[in-house]
Amino acid sequence: MIDTGPQSPPAGALAGIVVADFSRVLAAPYATMLFGDLGADVIKIERPGTGDDTRHWGPPFTADHEATYFLSVNRNKRSFTADMSDKADHHDLVELIRRADVLIENFRPGTMARHGLSYDQAARINPRLVYCSITGFGSDQAAAALPGYDLLVQAVGGLMSVTGPGPGEPVKAGVALVDVLTGLHAAIGVLAALRARETTGRGQLVEVNLLGTLLSSMVNQSVGYTAAGAVPGILGNRHPSIAPYQLFPGSDRPVVIAVGNDRQFTQLCAALGIPETAHDPRFATNTARVAHIDELDRTITAKTVGQTADHWYQVLSAHGIPCGPVNDIAEAFAMANALGLDARITVGPDEDSVDLAANPITLSDTPVSYVRRPPRLGQHADEVRDWLNSPSAVEPPQHHHSNNNEPMGAHQ
Repeated sequence: MIDTGPQSPPAGALAGIVVADFSRVLAAPYATMLFGDLGADVIKIERPGTGDDTRHWGPPFTADHEATYFLSVNRNKRSFTADMSDKADHHDLVELIRRADVLIENFRPGTMARHGLSYDQAARINPRLVYCSITGFGSDQAAAALPGYDLLVQAVGGLMSVTGPGPGEPVKAGVALVDVLTGLHAAIGVLAALRARETTGRGQLVEVNLLGTLLSSMVNQSVGYTAAGAVPGILGNRHPSIAPYQLFPGSDRPVVIAVGNDRQFTQLCAALGIPETAHDPRFATNTARVAHIDELDRTITAKTVGQTADHWYQVLSAHGIPCGPVNDIAEAFAMANALGLDARITVGPDEDSVDLAANPITLSDTPVSYVRRPPRLGQHADEVRDWLNSPSAVEPPQHHHSNNNEPMGAHQ
């Protein structure tokens, strides 16, 4: 586990970038957290009194009654409470836009415009602003009324049609995968726009939607349809194009075996004690194995069911065959720790720290840093407002690192 402690981190790759974060729930907050990890100054705008919806999504909650859902995507941010309908608050938000490099929002289409904060309106305030809008289904009128919930998009976007134990039994992914993928695409789009601004001097509108992100992210399944007209169905834990690439039963729990080529299959057969299977015409090539997957499944299962998943993990890994047991989250973190990945971090001062999942990006010169624990609602309202009311040449507040890990006075 990494202890981020009170030390001042080195300047991040995005140091000096100010992000006006008008987002809530998951897709956009995940993107803005990535910017914060990379050194940007992220100012999270929240509704007075209630804040981000995920502050109330639980269980699980921490011992201090904080929703772990909110904690998962809101570190390295400052919470600034503002009502977009309030005249004084609106003035502060306009000033924030004037000073920001990036604005990210994921309201329903038209919401920001009703408050005078659409892209066109914001671009007149700050022509250098990169404005990112995340929606469920795009900004056309036909899509504006559709709620952009991850589960809904998994269903209508086709992901559930290829996910489940068998035909007619669709299931969702175990996490809001579409939201996370959309947040990643949004972050890439904003970075591209910032790079373009170095040449043009102008910001631009970046638009990302959940449905388009899912269709792109389904890669081989999507292009199997667009290029060959193939409409895939549910294959359970099997792969439509590779075999064996699936779960097999161990004596105690399942184990994944992921064979990607004929050489690995030959090694697998040797390790299982059935070397002749590699030369069976039904299994000699990947295409043949896919065509005879039921027979292959029975042949391999007859061997794997006699030993534990950990046994096969050790034996098959020694033969260079990709495999592994089905871990729970605790076991997954333990494995990452054993491999030296430092996947768990502690953020904040000792008396107010929280353990979170680490950012997986490693940069040799400008590493990610964990400057602030996820904020309490309105925790930084006073200092942000003081900055907004100061001369515009004054640096944004997070540029002062000496007390970055000290809790700030809450302003509810």
